[in-house]
Order: sequence, then structure tokens, then C-alpha cells
Amino acid sequence: MSWLIGGIIVISSVLGGYVLSHGELIALWQPFELLIIGGAALGSFISSNPLKVIRGVFGRIPYLLRGSRYTKALYMDVLALLYQLFNKWRREGLVGLEEDVDDPETSPIFLAYPQITNDPRIMEFITDYLRIISSGNMSAHELESLMEADIETAFEESELSSDAVTKIADALPGFGIVAAVLGIVITMKSLGGPPEELGVHVAAALVGTFLGILLAYGFVGPIGIALGHMAREEVKCLECIKVSILAMLGGVPPQLAVEFGRKTLYTTERPSFIELEEHVKSS
Repeated sequence: MSWLIGGIIVISSVLGGYVLSHGELIALWQPFELLIIGGAALGSFISSNPLKVIRGVFGRIPYLLRGSRYTKALYMDVLALLYQLFNKWRREGLVGLEEDVDDPETSPIFLAYPQITNDPRIMEFITDYLRIISSGNMSAHELESLMEADIETAFEESELSSDAVTKIADALPGFGIVAAVLGIVITMKSLGGPPEELGVHVAAALVGTFLGILLAYGFVGPIGIALGHMAREEVKCLECIKVSILAMLGGVPPQLAVEFGRKTLYTTERPSFIELEEHVKSS
């Protein structure tokens, strides 16, 4: 949502200042220049990225419009779910968790938190590592190393979308110059014609440069940065789960284990100790 608001501010400021300076908006309407720049950028994006990255970019863009799903409410549900699992772990041992972990779609503990069950990455991370703990003799140190490698891979995979969009943003001013050069070619072809016609062609060429720079720094570049923030938010949730599970594995009581996880969260989304305690009790 913030990306959409920022885009509106960019458009309003640029076009508003242009109009207040007695500019005519119709002079900026150059659809063929936009076709050159947009088409070249899209083609470059498709040719330079594998299909999985392209799908990742278009799959993540809707979240920029809806806002981040990694809110305080989600983190409180994640920690409350872990608390319920840890409590069962302490009472019944790891054997008692096998049914919940092997079939979370029918587990009352998981079903109580639909925000989490609808997020495959969080579900997979929780269930996979609880399975590993219950089925093997892996030490806490070995498990931590495996978790860190898993989180690093998840971050690198998510960051591919940000890198791909950022590289296209860097190329857009160049495509704007391409459109401008083609406009100058058309202008040279019209030499000897009426001055008004030459002025129109020159204006169209300059608009090409303008559009390339505006799209790069006003829209596509910010999208790439926003996707980078999204990647960091995704792994922050996994880090919270990792710390909580390792604390529980180390013998820390469930209430303190989720407190370990709470402390890893960014302050903007981190619930207070009292908020989390009340949410856990109500759950």
C-alpha cells in the first residue's frame, strides 16, 4: 500500500509542478515512446531472468498493493502456535506432536491459526524441523546450522525478485535514451518542414528521456527496494521460529521459549511481553 501511495505522490508532484509551470499535459502523451521504453524493458526482463524469477516477481507485486502480511497480528499468532506446540511437547514428549506435525491440516492446534496455515513457507519450516527433532539424534548445534542454511537459502531466493527488478530500473534511463534517439531520427527526417512540426518531434524525443528516468527512479526502482524489504520480512519470521524452537530444545520452558523468538522481531511489529502473554492465554 505504501508503494501505491508513494507512486501517487510522485505523479502528483511531477505533473502538478509541470502544469503549474504552464506546461501542457497533452505534450507528455507519447504512447509510442512509452511502447518503446516499456516493451524494451519487458523484453530485457524476460530474457535476463529464468521463469521462476519472473513468476516470483509477478507473484509478489500484489502484496505491495495489499501491504505486508508480516504484521504484529501474524507474529503473535506464530508465537501463540509455537507456545501451544511446545506445551504439548513438554506434556507428552515429541511423540505427542507427531500427529499434529504429520497432518497439520487436521490438527486442532494448527487449525486455530488460519493465517499461518495459509502460509506454506511458515508451515513447512515449523513442521519440517519438528519432524527432524522427533526423528533424529541431531544436536542443537547441528540443527541451528541447518536452520541458518535454510533461512539463508530462503532469503537468497526471495531476493532474486528484488535484484531482477532493480536491474531493470537501472536500464530504464538507457531505454529512455533509445526512445529519444529514435525521436531525433524522426526529427532529422522532417528537417525543412514547418517549425511547429519539428517542435512536436523534438518534444516527443525529450519525453522519451523523461519517461525512462521517471519510470526508473519513481516507480520500478522503488518496487525493487520494496521487494527487498519483503524478502527481509519473510526471513525475519523464520528467524523468530528458529530461535524459539532452539530455546525449547535447550530446555527453556514454553513461555520463555516464545519470548526468545519475540525478542528477534523488529520493534515496529514486536508485541510487548504483556500483549503476547494475554494473546497466548486467550488462545
